[in-house]
Amino acid sequence: MAVLWLLLLAGLPTFLLGLFVWAVAKHFLTAEVPSSLQHPIKFRVMHCMTLLMVGLGNILEKLRICPMLRFVQFISDIGAIKKNPTLVVTNMHFGSIPVRLFQPKAVSSKLRRDMYHSLCSFLVQETDSVLLSVGYRKLPDYHYPVIFKDCLNAAIQFLKGLEKYGVDPSRVILCGESIGGWAVATTIQVLVSSPSLPQVRAQVLITPIVQTINFRLPSHQQNKNVPFLTRDIMLMCLCKYLAIDHSWKDAILTGAVIPLDKWEKYRKWLSSDNIPRQFWSSDSEPEFLGCFNEVAYLETKQIFDVHISPILADDKIFAQLPEVFLVSCENDILRDDALLYKKRLEDHGVPVTWYHVEDGFHGCILLFDKKFFSFPCSMKIVNTVISYIKNI
Repeated sequence: MAVLWLLLLAGLPTFLLGLFVWAVAKHFLTAEVPSSLQHPIKFRVMHCMTLLMVGLGNILEKLRICPMLRFVQFISDIGAIKKNPTLVVTNMHFGSIPVRLFQPKAVSSKLRRDMYHSLCSFLVQETDSVLLSVGYRKLPDYHYPVIFKDCLNAAIQFLKGLEKYGVDPSRVILCGESIGGWAVATTIQVLVSSPSLPQVRAQVLITPIVQTINFRLPSHQQNKNVPFLTRDIMLMCLCKYLAIDHSWKDAILTGAVIPLDKWEKYRKWLSSDNIPRQFWSSDSEPEFLGCFNEVAYLETKQIFDVHISPILADDKIFAQLPEVFLVSCENDILRDDALLYKKRLEDHGVPVTWYHVEDGFHGCILLFDKKFFSFPCSMKIVNTVISYIKNI
């Protein structure tokens, strides 16, 4: 047995080297690095490291050692969290939901690790605010509607206890990035129908997911291979969260899961016709629906739920929504989701402050303090969000 372990350890460097070579080759064969991006070499290095991490996670999953998504989350959360002497950070639970409360003017203690901690700390420090971060339960162990319910229940409990946390009830803001932006959009649509709770003053949506129906939008075509949210990764996460068999991926991408009557009903909100022509590239293909597949529709019909695609909510809900600060990135597959949501909000008179980042990409805000791996677009978004919050 000892000899076997020695042989395995001796072969580990060769194995990792081979995996790294595979990651580099895959990057150059599949990834598209936008010309508007600053520091493209840094971007390539980060994507190669990401592919290496995902590749190793897939191997561990096939060996039944650890699910790939859990391994990626673990690696992403590795790294010492800097203690900020101007903040107190308290880990607690709202029922079964782990939350983290950030408050100014005190000393933090007993910190766990996660990729959003630095961003939350910086926002609290710069805006002199109280911030509650929701540790909603994630893939691969939890599926729809767990994330939505965790975020909604945490928001309700926090709104009921604002006085206890020293929060001005007239200045509450919900903020989220990527799937967090989706969680904010869906949560606030429920909260506006709860008059007994303090009303949210504003929502900050950073590169949000607002629909899972039309994957033929210009940005879905232009940025389908741009790291760090490629079309393949997005579809994999969608199928896993909604417990949809991955074999229906092509039907989802082509629109074969969309009944004609539903498209006629929703196209006014989902169609590429709503995307300004300045965002279309010369090679953008016309929008079309694949041949309708009723079986595929029945297996995937949850994508039409308003708690999955909040852009489909009723007009009366949109008319009640608070003002929005909306961030989109040019090199993001979700760019046009933000543009569609912006139009739907403005059509109902909801004030929208829109910030579009020409050199931005999905997830770049999380790199704002990562030194070598930070990008100019990262700090641009952070500073603009801070400025917006301070002016509320």
